[in-house]
Amino acid sequence: MKQLDVLGVRVEMPTSQPIVLLRERDGSRYVPIWIGAAEATAIAFAQEGVVPPRPLTHDLLVDVIGAVGRSLARVHIDELLDGVFHATLVLDDGTEISSRSSDAIALAVRVGADILAPEQLLDEVGVESSTEEDEVEKFKEFLDEVSPEDFETTEEGPATES
Repeated sequence: MKQLDVLGVRVEMPTSQPIVLLRERDGSRYVPIWIGAAEATAIAFAQEGVVPPRPLTHDLLVDVIGAVGRSLARVHIDELLDGVFHATLVLDDGTEISSRSSDAIALAVRVGADILAPEQLLDEVGVESSTEEDEVEKFKEFLDEVSPEDFETTEEGPATES
């Protein structure tokens, strides 16, 4: 099993379909999984540390698992069947629960559980990245975070963050 990291949620254009993008931790493959809008929001909120005033469904499930004395140990993205990813929640006592991959990822992000996938699945669906693509992605992230004020100059020279 290979460990995956959640890079984030993006919207594919022109269909406006949300995608969660996973990356092989010790490799160069990416796994895009098309998901629903509610799950995309749940994953994004968890990644950003947004705490809603009332628990969302995934928060509730984490609370229920804890209330029965268990915790989510890890998530397995098991296979792709007929274009649909299947996942398994693995609790700390070894109990396995079948899950949609998007729900499994939303739970894993909330509790910091590992997300794992078999090598065979990564061979099947993994998209190789190149150094050039990584550089383009880094530049896109820079553009998303930079503001016009970052380029303002003063009489002493370029503006700096204080």
